[in-house]
Amino acid sequence: MHRRKPAHFVAGIFAGTALAACALLSARPAVAQQPTPIAAAPPPPLADDSNDPYEATNRAIFGFNQNVDRAVLVPVANAYRAVIPSTFRDMIHDFLQNLNSPIIFANDVLQGQPGLASQTFGRALLNTTIGFGGFIDVASKWGVPYHTNDLGITLATWGVEPGPYLMLPILGPSNPRDTFGDIADSFGDPGNIVASEHHRLWASFLRSAVSGIDERSRNIESLAEIERTSLDFYATVRSLARQRRAAQIRHQKEDVPNAAPLQGANALPTVQPRESVAALPAPATAAMSYQMMSSQSGTYRPVPVQAPSTPSSLAGLQKSSMAPSAASGR
Repeated sequence: MHRRKPAHFVAGIFAGTALAACALLSARPAVAQQPTPIAAAPPPPLADDSNDPYEATNRAIFGFNQNVDRAVLVPVANAYRAVIPSTFRDMIHDFLQNLNSPIIFANDVLQGQPGLASQTFGRALLNTTIGFGGFIDVASKWGVPYHTNDLGITLATWGVEPGPYLMLPILGPSNPRDTFGDIADSFGDPGNIVASEHHRLWASFLRSAVSGIDERSRNIESLAEIERTSLDFYATVRSLARQRRAAQIRHQKEDVPNAAPLQGANALPTVQPRESVAALPAPATAAMSYQMMSSQSGTYRPVPVQAPSTPSSLAGLQKSSMAPSAASGR
């Protein structure tokens, strides 16, 4: 019982202090009792529609991929184009697309697309038989176009959200939904199953490598031009990958370069990029500007000065914008 007295004593001190503080506050003038105005809450941050919460990590992986692309993929793709004639490259491209037919057909069925499924089955039958195992795309010549499909597209059709944007090492842009779909497709691919059963996994890796080199060789100039004209190449690649994927999900024509060549081929040959700014017409006469020159009499007269010529293309516009300014001394 005696040990509790100090505790009671300390509690009494705190209680007395609190009562005294309340008395002092109640005795202050009325003006002083007015509540302090509450500071306005800061505006909410702008919504970020990039869905890229791991951007710092993704950019680091993107830098690594760029180094691999410049040191390995682009030189190999250039050598591939230099050594193998275009006719044989097209045959290899058609053969690799024909190998994807079972996976494409399965996903056509899973998506409830009988029209696409019949096209895929007809293409596989024609190209495998008349097209010498798929080396010649007879079906396209007969009006049956190629389309791509995979489990990632099927999951998107079923309403599965893509999740955050991911930059995978070597493989390039993706997201959790498409990554899961790619892995599942690789396990369900009949070619990979046969290679695994016969202990020939190297054949699956060789197939993926040749497909990636073939696709990269078809996008060398387009991606180089996009990188040259992009203020932020990472953000541009992210946008391109999403546009291309959205077109695939809608089963529409893909008209943007493939920023992830190791993740599947384009349905159609890549369209060469055009300048994003229309060519500027050259003026018929040189533009003139005026500067005021002082005379000894104190009056001013305008003196014509020839202005620099207007750039006639996007490249000229970029060069002129990067040129040092003589007026500012830079």
